[in-house]
Amino acid sequence: MAWFRKEHEPLPALEQESRVPEGLYVKCNGCKETIYRKEIVSNQAVCPKCGFHFRISARERLSLLCDALWEEFDQNLVSNDPLSFKDTKDYAARLKDGKAKTDCFDALVSAVGTIGGVKTVLAVMEYGFIGGSMGVVVGEKVTRAIEKAVRERLPLLVVSCSGGARMMEGTLSLMQMAKISAALARLDDAKVPFISLLTDPTTGGVTASFAMLGDMNIAEPGALIGFAGPRVIEQTIRQKLPEGFQRAEFLLEHGMLDMVVDRRSLKATLARSFKFLLN
Repeated sequence: MAWFRKEHEPLPALEQESRVPEGLYVKCNGCKETIYRKEIVSNQAVCPKCGFHFRISARERLSLLCDALWEEFDQNLVSNDPLSFKDTKDYAARLKDGKAKTDCFDALVSAVGTIGGVKTVLAVMEYGFIGGSMGVVVGEKVTRAIEKAVRERLPLLVVSCSGGARMMEGTLSLMQMAKISAALARLDDAKVPFISLLTDPTTGGVTASFAMLGDMNIAEPGALIGFAGPRVIEQTIRQKLPEGFQRAEFLLEHGMLDMVVDRRSLKATLARSFKFLLN
């Protein structure tokens, strides 16, 4: 019969709106538990079950550390793409994408605010902008923050969260290591305290320069801190690295850090440390 040979179109799938809004729950990278997002946000982006520290933006970091409103400066410095660099994408396009993603012109936010009543100059890196890489603008902003701290006799806090020097600016990015280190030497001569806070990750040229030059070097729990990556080191020395190598706790045990402090206790610890150093 003819109707046996008729080609029937399949019924369209019934579209149903999800009952769970996207982003309502977050999977912890530490304990792998699924946790209500609001619970994590209210806990300063720390997992309430295992203490895993989620990565946060520079402005979120400033809001957590400062007592009240903080005042940003040097926010309009922009890279001029000195090498006209292009790989899979134009560097100029990467800069535009970074701005759209983070609302920052580069990978660092400079500000003045009070931490536990101590007026402080802060330079906070933004990992969301090309992996928090250090180019000419980051180097200039950190240097200006240091100079402001010297000029106004204010303590300095630099929060590192970076993949290292920015390859799109070549040697110019590597020059920032010496430039910032020289500025920090002038800060030391002026007897103005500097605390370096290392968060996950702090690697490459940032670790090899200003991140490890603080009067106190403090890290968040579990932060990856190192110059070359563990895989590169293993391939070079042809040995298996110990458990927890390049994590904050390992570095503390081997004398590379002064403290590892939970994010929920950071503000009080920084305020107490600055008051001690200022006296």
